[in-house]
Amino acid sequence: MKIGSTSENRNIEKRISITPEIAKKYISLGFDITLQNNYGSHIGFNDDSYKNVGVNFVNDEKEIISTSEIIIQLSLPDEKKLPLFNEKHTLIGTLNAFVNKEKLENLKSKKINCFSLELLPRITRAQSMDILSSQANLAGYKAVVEAFQVYERAIPMMMTAAGTIPAAKVLVVGAGVAGLQAIATAKRMGAVVFATDVRMASKEQVESLGGKFLTVEGSENLETEGGYAKEASDEFKKKQEELLSETLKKIDIIICTALIPGREAPKIIKQEMFKNLQPGSIIYDLAAVQGGNTVFTEVDKIVEKDGVKILGEANILNKLPVSASNLYAKNVFNFISNLYDKENKKLNINLEDEIIEKTLIK
Repeated sequence: MKIGSTSENRNIEKRISITPEIAKKYISLGFDITLQNNYGSHIGFNDDSYKNVGVNFVNDEKEIISTSEIIIQLSLPDEKKLPLFNEKHTLIGTLNAFVNKEKLENLKSKKINCFSLELLPRITRAQSMDILSSQANLAGYKAVVEAFQVYERAIPMMMTAAGTIPAAKVLVVGAGVAGLQAIATAKRMGAVVFATDVRMASKEQVESLGGKFLTVEGSENLETEGGYAKEASDEFKKKQEELLSETLKKIDIIICTALIPGREAPKIIKQEMFKNLQPGSIIYDLAAVQGGNTVFTEVDKIVEKDGVKILGEANILNKLPVSASNLYAKNVFNFISNLYDKENKKLNINLEDEIIEKTLIK
């Protein structure tokens, strides 16, 4: 079987779907790999590193799509490429099924198998394929690094002959994968870390990393069966706002990571809360592309409000494209390995397999 991947729009996406290491693994399974010229050269993977393991290169992306049976991408291909797909194709990537519903319906009507990997179930067997976790881990780490870079004071406590510099106090909003990595990173760098989440199961995880969990009085566990946060009640939101407002008086840096799949990001840092933040404070909002966790977040801009800087990028992983690509490529390889019938050398779309059933656009 033939696998192909075309270059993403590098103005918005620097990550790639197949690295030389993973290309070698595909070829060892019996796949043929065809990529576009200079596919990974922008992040240090030159064409020779692929050719050395047996990858074919062409310059025409139309030829790649027309001659491949499996197309692996990061996101849904653009309008120019979609008409090139036909019923022989299987498309695998982060297809953003909630946003691209109409486009995916059109592909499905052409009998194209589309697998959207952000829909993977949160089960043990799918962990090695979990693109959301691998990418969120890196995003949580990088958000802390970026926020600390903009913050104009030292992070750890420092005792000097001239006096003591207190440790920076960090609040992480949302203690999912990205939030937990943010907590761990901030703690390693010497900050005092607080965290809040609607899932009570997060409390133990936060405390195991050295963070202080902010518990809303009378809170319930707002967690879906799939392990995601769900919408909180109005009463919970009110109590959470009161607790956050009081906590913000002592916070220097906020890392926002609260997201609900397929929904606009919840507004957690409200306008009236900003009066409790000290000038010079920093907010890094990882939820920016879904509307942001603050009322003032703007994508790819640094917004300053009453001396507080709010940062939100469309794709923070463009600042870690090598690490992010390595993990993404491994996740996809593990997914295809589960999908591939090695004996008969074809894809086995077995809908009794929960991983396949959940990710296939139906």
